[in-house]
Amino acid sequence: MNGDSPQNRESSRHDGPRVNQEITSSKVRLVDAEGEMVGVVTRSEALTLAVQAGLDLVEVSPNAEPPVCKILDYGKYKYELQKKKAEAKKKQKVIEVKEIQMRPMIDDNDLGIKCRAIRRFLEEGNKVKLSMRFRGREMSHQEIGMNVVLKVKQDFDELAKFETLPRFEGRQIVMIMAPK
Repeated sequence: MNGDSPQNRESSRHDGPRVNQEITSSKVRLVDAEGEMVGVVTRSEALTLAVQAGLDLVEVSPNAEPPVCKILDYGKYKYELQKKKAEAKKKQKVIEVKEIQMRPMIDDNDLGIKCRAIRRFLEEGNKVKLSMRFRGREMSHQEIGMNVVLKVKQDFDELAKFETLPRFEGRQIVMIMAPK
């Protein structure tokens, strides 16, 4: 707790639950500092009990009828919420979309290198966007590019699920794969 009493805290916060004087409801359902249900009391009674305990009155469930308020140390409560949020963020896996670009006349060795990269990306849990780009006269031989893309698709049938099957988008063929 910072030096001032819980009753006189600044009400400049607008993020998070309402505390002490910010609570607007005339009646509240009160839970005391030990977690015991006190019942429905007036706001002033609840504030008095909070001051006697040397803690804050925090509105934990504002949408209930009447709102649920708890007597606790607001600074500690805010810290615990922050820790929970950070822990949830740490467990979250950000899935990236990695793009592999090819040309229709790709050599077999180069195709092998691209396939190893695709395999590595999928094993890391990322999605892969395969782009087959056509330039100039290559547009008149789109079947060559489509055959290469279908070969790659066949190679990764067991390792990936296909979010979008090979399709033309302007001057390129696009396919998106995700790990199974």
